[in-house]
Amino acid sequence: MKTFLSFCLVAIFGATVALAQNDAVVARTELGSDPAFLAPVVIDGQDLFVVRGSSALPAIERAKRIQKRIIDVATNLDDPNFEISIQNGEFGKEIQIDNRMITVATVADAEYEQMEIDVLAGLQADAISAAIKQYRQSRSSEARIDSAYSAIAWSVGFLLVTFVFFTRRRRLTEFVTKQAEKRFAQVEAATKSILQRRALTSLINFLLQILLWAIYLILFYYYLSFVLLSFAETRPIAEILLKYVSEPLIAAFQAIVGYLPNLVMLGIIAVIARYLIQGVRIFFDNLEQGVFELGDFEKHWIGPTFFLTRILIILIAIVFAYPYIPGSESRAFQGLTILAGVMVSLGSNTVVSNMMAGLFVIYRRSTNVGDRIKVGDKVGDVVEIKLMETVIKSVKNEMISIPNAQLLNSEVVNYSRKVDGRGLLVHTTVGIGYEEPPKKIKAMLIEAARRTSGLKKSPEPFVLWTQLADYAINYEINAFTSRGGSLPKILSDLHENIVDVFNENETQIMTPSYIADPDIPKIANTGWDGQLAQSDESSKK
Repeated sequence: MKTFLSFCLVAIFGATVALAQNDAVVARTELGSDPAFLAPVVIDGQDLFVVRGSSALPAIERAKRIQKRIIDVATNLDDPNFEISIQNGEFGKEIQIDNRMITVATVADAEYEQMEIDVLAGLQADAISAAIKQYRQSRSSEARIDSAYSAIAWSVGFLLVTFVFFTRRRRLTEFVTKQAEKRFAQVEAATKSILQRRALTSLINFLLQILLWAIYLILFYYYLSFVLLSFAETRPIAEILLKYVSEPLIAAFQAIVGYLPNLVMLGIIAVIARYLIQGVRIFFDNLEQGVFELGDFEKHWIGPTFFLTRILIILIAIVFAYPYIPGSESRAFQGLTILAGVMVSLGSNTVVSNMMAGLFVIYRRSTNVGDRIKVGDKVGDVVEIKLMETVIKSVKNEMISIPNAQLLNSEVVNYSRKVDGRGLLVHTTVGIGYEEPPKKIKAMLIEAARRTSGLKKSPEPFVLWTQLADYAINYEINAFTSRGGSLPKILSDLHENIVDVFNENETQIMTPSYIADPDIPKIANTGWDGQLAQSDESSKK
């Protein structure tokens, strides 16, 4: 920070030297609407009058010559008294001092000032006389002493400011840091450490340091200007410095004052929008708590609907506030707005499509939180439906995030949704040889379904012939269940019971590849489990 201060001080001193090298007349030259240029005659930073120029003698050069003649007379202290007169000349009214021509009031000057040439010459003569007297007075011994006292007073004041700045700045920073830590501790707890207290405090500390150094540099700038203003020789430079800083600050202040009505309107719009959002929040909170009901409005719609309503209120507030935003009528602001809109539209196609799909998923009632669904090859329970994505927990306890656009464009199987009250139809297929009696196979499959926990007894399970294959008949066992969330376990138990029932009845389930009937049927030994249990008990003994 000290390096930054040194750099700023060097820059200010460099600018001061550069401004001192430029003539004050050149710095204050203005361009008129007339083809000829205009330039003011400046003495000690004060404008006396404006002169016009021509192609042969530009206005700047003419003003510099007049300024030099006035200063020559003012610095000639041999004769403190001087006589100023107005004489008729070849180009107009000549203003002379002790028979020495100082300037000429021309017809073109009179036309520009819109007055008679005699009146203009008289006013210019009075301005020159007053400037010479002021020039001599400001360089008198008494004025020098007063200027020195003034410079010393400003220097002492700035030294006190510097002392307070460097001695109290750290204490002020520590005080603000402690207060910020207390405030941001609540923010950190509310956001569950998403916003870190230390990071926010460091940011506040950094901004405070910048603000303090900016104030100090502004005070130094004005101190330097007022010290230069104390002396007649450096007064033009001081006025230029003050002009470069004070005029923009004054213009900014006037702009702020002129903007107050718009600022009040923006405040009114913001307050109305805030209370509307609070009212909508209270409404949906009461709806969620069951204080009142809205027909078929489902509970899981409350959060998304409140979010959309809040966004709608904010967008309407922005539309109403747009004309009152500073610079909203400028082409630059409008072009920036269009550019931002184009960038958002080009870069957010996927985002917008997912958001729109999320709205369809939320409000079309096809999927609710807690449902077991199948999307593509993913099967799981719906944990959360967001605006951009839907989160499901698979049967393997995996958290899977599915974009809502994919959810909307894919076939979704809902195992939890009840269609006609009978439940979900569970089915599986087995291939049995043609030599086995079909009635026997049907009875065994129905028995396996009855043994399976989770399958309904009513409506009764039933068997369908799905295919007459080359070497086997494909039988499909069908049974209803109301426990769609337990479908993998139910299917596993059903397969296990089918194998048990077929083994008990010494019926072979055909393998995928068939060559010939084996001499001994490939049936599992039903007593094997008992032998294993006996061997386990003997080993324990």
